[in-house]
Amino acid sequence: MTDTVLLHLVLRREQDVFAVRQRGREAAAALGFEHQDQIRVATALSDVGRQLLAGGTGVEVTFRIHGSPENLRIDLAVPGTVDRQALRPAGRLVDVLEVTETGQGTVVMLSRRLPTPDLDANRVEQARRKLAASAVASPLDELASQNEHLLTALEEARQQQERLKALNDELEETNRGVMALYLQLSSELEETNRGVVALYAELDEKSGQLRAASEAKTRFLANVSHELRAPVTAVIGLIRLLSDPDSDPLTEAQAEQMALMRGSASDLLSLVNDLLDLAKAESGHLEPQWGLVDLSELFKQLRGTLKAVLNNPDVELVVETPGDGAWIESDEALLTQVLRNLLHNAVKFTDQGAVTMRADCDGGLWTITVADTGVGIPAAQHERIFEEFVQLPNRHKVNGTGLGLPYARRLVGILGGEMTLISEPGEGSTFTVTLPVARAS
Repeated sequence: MTDTVLLHLVLRREQDVFAVRQRGREAAAALGFEHQDQIRVATALSDVGRQLLAGGTGVEVTFRIHGSPENLRIDLAVPGTVDRQALRPAGRLVDVLEVTETGQGTVVMLSRRLPTPDLDANRVEQARRKLAASAVASPLDELASQNEHLLTALEEARQQQERLKALNDELEETNRGVMALYLQLSSELEETNRGVVALYAELDEKSGQLRAASEAKTRFLANVSHELRAPVTAVIGLIRLLSDPDSDPLTEAQAEQMALMRGSASDLLSLVNDLLDLAKAESGHLEPQWGLVDLSELFKQLRGTLKAVLNNPDVELVVETPGDGAWIESDEALLTQVLRNLLHNAVKFTDQGAVTMRADCDGGLWTITVADTGVGIPAAQHERIFEEFVQLPNRHKVNGTGLGLPYARRLVGILGGEMTLISEPGEGSTFTVTLPVARAS
């Protein structure tokens, strides 16, 4: 049902505005609009009718059901033009208010969507008959009805105002509670912030104390190690004099005791040297002597040195010498010390199998690996073995200070590389040293 005319009438004088208002309310009621919507439609219609009738010409008014979804549409046609600005207040009471100028004049269209769309033909016919049979009330009756509606609207507005006031009071109370909570939280947050600032200050102070303690430890190690080296060296020299064949001969027991003394003094000197080296590395006073190092020659020297001290026939030493042109910019002495420590460490903890060292170059990096088939290290202990003086309880009871690996790792860092470990108990260990081919400028 796209367009069905319900009623047609003409406004010619002021009293007719009351009639058209009545018809507008009755049409809205017949089509199922709520009471408030009926008043809105009637008020908008009477306001527009009054504005158009002020032009001094008749106004043709047509009620119809139009469109999909269906709307109550009221067309008001006049032969002349209209003041669009004066019609704007009425437009707030309906869904659509349009002004269309035609060759015969102007049409003002008011539209409001039906509350129950898809009306059947019987319902529409009933609405048409009801409008046709309705008697037009007198202006006084319509005015009385309008006043009654106005009073009803005022009462509803008063009730809404009371409800709004109650809501405002409740909101104000809630706001006071929120404000109190906000002030409390702000106070607690401020107190927490003061505590955090104090904690950071304390942490800074503790960090400074730790740095000072670390520096003091480094100075202590350096000074003590340096002072111990001279007397230990003197003891070793005296033992050599006493053991000299040209001196007075020693008894068998004395010779055995002298051998024990020589071994203990050598171990003590090794410990002192390790402490001194570690102190230098920690203090930052160890400056590498950069130069080109031939890895092939370095590997050959290490293989020869280690074979001379390897006294376990069940362990095979495999040093895969790189080919020609295996150059790296580094400190040869420090790099030699790193690889020697790794090889000695691998030999100490390998009863049988092999100790293997090899080097590979990939782009701008050399990767040197030292792998063994020894007892291996649990994953939870991988970082601990790089701590000073740490010797794992489940490792072999071998001589050592626990300084070799920490010192080697520090030297690798000084040379611009890094050291990593892969190991599992019973599967051996693989230490990997990664170094740049050329030193960064």
